Amino acid sequence: MTSVTTRELSEVVAAVADVAAAHAEQVDREAQFPFAAMNALQGGRLLSAGIPAEFGGGDQDIDFLARTTTALARKCGSTGLIFAMHQSQVASLVRHSEGEAVQRVLRRIAAGELLVASATTEASSGGDVRTSSCFVERDGSRFRLLKQAPVISYGRQADIILVTARRDAASAPQEQVLVLCDRDGVTLEQNVDWDVLGLRGTCSHGYLLQAEGATDAVMTTPYDVISARTMLPVSHILWAAAWLGMAEEAIDRARLFVQAAARRHPAATPPGALRLAEATAQLHQMRALVSASIVRFKELVDFPQELSRFATVVEFNSLKVSASELVVEIAAAAMSICGIAGYRCNGKYSVARILRDAYGAALMVNNDRILGNNAQLVLAGKAF
Repeated sequence: MTSVTTRELSEVVAAVADVAAAHAEQVDREAQFPFAAMNALQGGRLLSAGIPAEFGGGDQDIDFLARTTTALARKCGSTGLIFAMHQSQVASLVRHSEGEAVQRVLRRIAAGELLVASATTEASSGGDVRTSSCFVERDGSRFRLLKQAPVISYGRQADIILVTARRDAASAPQEQVLVLCDRDGVTLEQNVDWDVLGLRGTCSHGYLLQAEGATDAVMTTPYDVISARTMLPVSHILWAAAWLGMAEEAIDRARLFVQAAARRHPAATPPGALRLAEATAQLHQMRALVSASIVRFKELVDFPQELSRFATVVEFNSLKVSASELVVEIAAAAMSICGIAGYRCNGKYSVARILRDAYGAALMVNNDRILGNNAQLVLAGKAF
């Protein structure tokens, strides 16, 4: 992909987005994984876009990954979010690829356009991704683990699942490692059904996960380091980019609705015009927020200690909270502007699916938990 021009890349992304759009309603209605869009992503070699060329990937930076996420989410929120989650896991491997096992996995992902998921939450921790009850059990050169995971997005479709666990049975809950679990060594027993309001195509069912494999699949870098320096900032940037795509699509539909009203009555300003201007200002605010976060991450990417600072953690946590709130406000405003046409579940002005997806932004990794973590850091005087 390194020899592909920017224009050609843009054309590939646009073509995949068209495929996602064509199947978005069915994906939502049937809570179905977006297979057609995923096939198009793999065909366009976009799953490996963030992997360095030395491992066979596209060597693209976070700017490209964010733009692609936004373009996909405009057409299908589930597809955009799956792409974002996959790329945040890949980034964690890329930036912490100190071991040969990780490098082999990166080459496999690039060669086969493999899909990577994560299992970071645990039923007993109440959604706190920074603690684990499960642990890695070692037996010579092999490991085993058993995890009760209330949510694993697209777990059934993933080729590799990155699983958090305690380093061993004697480790504290916060003493976590990240384990590369190959699908061939994973057994998933579904015990929670993903029948939800929006983002239905992410298929984020809950599972009892059993995994085994070679011990070199246990990453040597502690998970708290991987989280602070890569997974948290990249995840929040790309999630925000997905929500930006939803917001852009909602505003675009509202704009078309107001323009149609203006053509019907050219002598009068449509009643939704003022509200459209207000919502557009919010959209610009959201774009600036996402753009600034990308710039900030690129400034700090070669300074890992800075990414680990409490103030930086609060900064990227705040991005997630602000963007997830803005997307709901913007989508709700677009629905109000379009009126009953926006409230309908079909038609070119419908905002129903977008609004339902938008409400998931604050709940998939709950904003209250993130704000609670930020509050502790602020009270400790470590957030500035």
